[in-house]
Amino acid sequence: MPAPLITLNNSLLPSSQPLHWLRKLIYFCAIAPLLWISVDSLWGADEKVEPTNKTQKQTSAKEVSSERKNATEGHARETLKIFPDIKILYGIKTTRIDLPASIKYEDGTPFAKEGETLNWEVTHNKKKKVAEVEIDEKSNQLVFSFKKLGKTELRLKATNSQGKIVDTAIHVAVWKADYWKLIMTVIGGLGIFLLGMKNMSEGLQAVAGNGLRRVISLITNNRLMAVGVGTGVTMVVQSSTITTVMVVGFVNSGFMTLSQAVGVIMGANIGTTITGWVLALKIGKFGLPIIGVCVFGWLFSKSDRVRFLLMFGMGLGMVFLGLETMKSGFSVIKNLPAFEAWFKTFSAETFIGRWQCALIGCLLTFIVQSSSATLGITIALAQIGVIPFETAAALVMGENIGTTITAWLASFGTTTNAKRAAYFHVLFNVIGVMWILTVFPYFLPLVKSIVGMRTGSEFLDPTVGIATAHSCFNIVNTIMFIPFAGFLAKFLEKVVPDKGKETPHLTSLDIRMLDTPVMAIEQSRVEILRMAEGCQKMMDWLKEVLSTSQPSSETVRKLFNREEVLDNIQDEIVVFMTDLLSGSAPHEIVEEARQQLRMADEYESVSDYITSIVKFQLKLENQGHQLDDSHRKSLLELHELVAEYLAMITTALENRQTEIMTKARSLGDALKKKAKVMRDNHIEELSKSRIEPNVNLTYTSTLNSYRRVRDHALNIAEAIAGEK
Repeated sequence: MPAPLITLNNSLLPSSQPLHWLRKLIYFCAIAPLLWISVDSLWGADEKVEPTNKTQKQTSAKEVSSERKNATEGHARETLKIFPDIKILYGIKTTRIDLPASIKYEDGTPFAKEGETLNWEVTHNKKKKVAEVEIDEKSNQLVFSFKKLGKTELRLKATNSQGKIVDTAIHVAVWKADYWKLIMTVIGGLGIFLLGMKNMSEGLQAVAGNGLRRVISLITNNRLMAVGVGTGVTMVVQSSTITTVMVVGFVNSGFMTLSQAVGVIMGANIGTTITGWVLALKIGKFGLPIIGVCVFGWLFSKSDRVRFLLMFGMGLGMVFLGLETMKSGFSVIKNLPAFEAWFKTFSAETFIGRWQCALIGCLLTFIVQSSSATLGITIALAQIGVIPFETAAALVMGENIGTTITAWLASFGTTTNAKRAAYFHVLFNVIGVMWILTVFPYFLPLVKSIVGMRTGSEFLDPTVGIATAHSCFNIVNTIMFIPFAGFLAKFLEKVVPDKGKETPHLTSLDIRMLDTPVMAIEQSRVEILRMAEGCQKMMDWLKEVLSTSQPSSETVRKLFNREEVLDNIQDEIVVFMTDLLSGSAPHEIVEEARQQLRMADEYESVSDYITSIVKFQLKLENQGHQLDDSHRKSLLELHELVAEYLAMITTALENRQTEIMTKARSLGDALKKKAKVMRDNHIEELSKSRIEPNVNLTYTSTLNSYRRVRDHALNIAEAIAGEK
């Protein structure tokens, strides 16, 4: 059964045509503004702020010099900077600010005697009057009442008992929160963050390539090795959810046992903490320049490996750009009393408060379907001071539970063992969060001391603190669970009993693997090997059929059943490979997928020709004839040679022997000559003795079928070697 032709758009690949450079020039013109903005964001902003600072310093110096001049000339009025700029939220009825009980000149000299009451007066800028200001003498406070949105300047004058006067300017801004802009900014930042994580994952997977496969092959019943594999794989795919879903798929297909899966899942929890450490890098403002530089390199590079490394760089830049964008959106919340009060209700100071924070983190992770994204949101809130470090750490603990929900949902419709693996992930994280929240008052000071020793400062950086808390929790939790992993696996076997004889799956192909193309292509390779083993079994059964004039009906039935199974396996491989090729798989994976499609088609054709030989024998038997001993003996000799040839090709596939072609062509030519000699001998025999036409037709047709088996086996060898 021929595989459907799958064509790929090669216009995205490097080309030597003249239009290729024209297209790159167009890309350059399109991306140039981005790079300009990137550079401007780094150096331009600082240059723009500097003159403002200088102006403010000049003004302050002018005020001081004016003060000294007035003092020397005997004037009473002097100017001081007493109040900072004031922002009033539109909608709040009044805002009160305490007036200072005493005033000092810049040289420290008091303006009035101790205990002396100052007389205050306020004047407005009538052209830009956005707020009414009154002086409450009883409480000694300024009372602001908003009138409209905008900015204005107020002048405040204080007089002491000696008639001396000081005045100051107060800059007042009445603003209104733009909730739509806030939501769009946060959602946009989250989208950029998630896209960056995806690009980082795909870039690392493509660069790791066969290395990632070798790491997976290291999985044994040694739990420490399994933990290491889970940690390494998660660092590459940048998602514990992907790793855990992948583990569920492996257990579902029988590729991995439950005891092996337990270790990988624990390691995945450690590996996912790398995201926090990436975000702890102090390169947030370099996000746009990183994207700009990597995009140029990606457009002009011809090396696939370099392009995927640059894709990882683009992803890293997007992660920081998304984080900075979310911080920009959340910064509005910091100035909203309602939001600030709401966040303060979720305090991690009490046991109930810690669980409330954990529950929010769990729900947010379930909604976003990415613990890395919720970690980014938590860090953004902590960096701008909306939530304290303690609350952020409790949120992160809850995110560890939320990330288990995706794998649990992925276990629906899988085998019992796959369900047990998903349940272990839930059990492992829930128990871990329960004990860590119980000892939270002792755990957080330990984290702070670790960060303090690391940074050499008493000041706790929230990002580093969150990353440290996340890593310490998952490492300690894994160390505690490793000795009891076997007990928990047995416990799950009792809690989730077997359902008797489960319906066997035709293939182990799992669409969950499509998120990790390197693993998906390995899973389909396993199915190709199953097809190869099936053909070998069919060759063994065919030998039994040829060896006797009355073959066993059971053997014949198994032959035809296996051929039908191989047909269906090929169909599933084609569908799976088509889905894989329609995604953003690396070029190497695309080429291997094409070769696997070809091999699946060739093995299916081999099974077709094997059953055709059986059909020839059965048809001859139904006609009342049979092959004589000499014909049967010569066909069995050819059968042995073809079976050995097919077995050699299958071994080369299993061991990835890409240098198989020299040997395959040599033995293939020998088989071809052998079949030709047999045909010539048979024709010569026809001229010397009478042979039944049906026997002649069966013999020659069988010879042709064996030759076709040899041809398809040679095509498989070409696919293994990467020839087209």
